Amino acid sequence: MSGNIAVIVAGGKGLRLGREGGKQLALVAGKPVLVHTLEVFDACEVIDEIVVVVDSPRAAEYTEVINRAKLGKVSAIVPGGDTRLESVSNGLSAVAEDASLIVVHDGARPLVTAALIEDAVAGLASDPSIDGVVVGHPSYDTVKSVSEEGYVDRTEDRDRLWVVQTPQVFRPAVLRSAYADARATGFSGTDDASIVEHAGGRVGLVRGLRDNIKVTVPEDLVVVDALLARRVAPR
Repeated sequence: MSGNIAVIVAGGKGLRLGREGGKQLALVAGKPVLVHTLEVFDACEVIDEIVVVVDSPRAAEYTEVINRAKLGKVSAIVPGGDTRLESVSNGLSAVAEDASLIVVHDGARPLVTAALIEDAVAGLASDPSIDGVVVGHPSYDTVKSVSEEGYVDRTEDRDRLWVVQTPQVFRPAVLRSAYADARATGFSGTDDASIVEHAGGRVGLVRGLRDNIKVTVPEDLVVVDALLARRVAPR
C-alpha cells in the first residue's frame, strides 16, 4: 500500500521501568500504553497504514493486544531486534516500496496527538530541501557536558539546544539508505534522525509538545496516566 506509513517501535524490553512485562503493555487510563499510541495514529487522517514492531519473544502477546483493539490501519506486526537499529530495520522491511513518507514513532509515547503528527508530515512535505523532520522543543533546563570522571567540562549554550522526540518523518529512500549505511558502518545512533544525519541527510525541526513524554521509568506512568485521564475527562 502506498501513502504515509507509520512505523511504531515497541520492540524494547523496558528494563528501566522495573516492571514485569515492560512498559508497552502497562495500563494507563484503562488501556495499555501501546494501544493509546496506536489509536492516535489509527485516527490520524494523514496516516494510511501502520506497521508495529514488537518485542520478539512476546510477539504473540502483543499481537493479541493489538488485534483486540480493533485498529483498522495496522497492516503488519513484525518482531523487533536486539537494538533499536535492528527493530526499525525490521519495520522498514514491512513498508511498501512506493510509500510516500515514513513516520517513525516510539510506542511508549502515548501522549502524541493527531495534530502533532499532521504538523510533522506537513513540515517535511512542504520543504523539498530537507530529508526528514523531527519533533521537539527548546531545552528549558541548563545542560552541562560532563567528563568520564564525573566533573563538569562546560555549560552548553541552551539557546542552541532542543529536546527531540518522536514522531520523526522521512523520505523513504533516504531513510532506507541511511539505515543500510548505519548497518554497514556499525553506527547505532540514538534516534532515527541521527541515522539520517550520519549518512549526510538534512533534518528540519517542528515545534512539538512538552508533555509528549516517553514512558521510561516508573514515575512516568503516573504522569502519563494523569494526563491521559485529563484529556478524556468530560468538560
